[in-house]
Amino acid sequence: MDWFSAPDYRLARLIIERGLGLTYLSAFLVALNQFPALLGEHGLLPVRRYLRRFEFSDSPSLFHFHYSDKLLRAVAWTGIVLSAAIVLGLPQAGPLWLPPLVWLVLWVLYLSIVNVGQRFYGFGWESLLLEAGFLAIFLGNARTAPPFLVLLLFRWLAFRVELGAGLIKLRGDPCWRDLTCMDYHHETQPMPNPLSWFVHRLPRGLHRSEVIGNFVAQRLAPASPFRPRPIAGGGGRIFMGPHAFPLLIGY
Repeated sequence: MDWFSAPDYRLARLIIERGLGLTYLSAFLVALNQFPALLGEHGLLPVRRYLRRFEFSDSPSLFHFHYSDKLLRAVAWTGIVLSAAIVLGLPQAGPLWLPPLVWLVLWVLYLSIVNVGQRFYGFGWESLLLEAGFLAIFLGNARTAPPFLVLLLFRWLAFRVELGAGLIKLRGDPCWRDLTCMDYHHETQPMPNPLSWFVHRLPRGLHRSEVIGNFVAQRLAPASPFRPRPIAGGGGRIFMGPHAFPLLIGY
């Protein structure tokens, strides 16, 4: 294995591609359904008004050349079709130039949406998707070995996100330092599900364990992907916990 060829990591590339494709698919579906009402011609924060105040160099977007709700829907549908093709593995099965082209188009289209999305697209996950989507441009097709340097950059991205999420908790609410944050989190979380009611009523000792587990997952485990096997695999499973567990109990 070298920086340009990692034949043993084909499964890792497949998972990254399919996961990013699904994420793009969800993002473009959201834009199709919500963007016109929030930012469209008659939206709460109309894009045209925003574009009159900013130049292309301030917020690069295809919509600087023209905006209409019809064009926005065309952009969203194009993103939906291309991201669905990625999920199905169609571009990856084509010639070497095809997957980078599809990933590049997806990145440009979503960047165009985010850069005029104002406060509705100001959450950090939008820029995270764009960064990951840009790295995907260089993953190659199914017949070539994944470039190890690109996979390493994905690891670096995951490390920064997890460690940053862990450190910001120590700088923020003191409940993370006295281990009491989970005493009320399940009651006040933005998107609870039926299990949240039961988890909220667990003994306080278990809630303390949740906080400690979060510390381990977001402060210690993020560096594990840079360690040799089997430490890398074990640590990776640990720092995936904070993302898998909320799927069961809500966010």
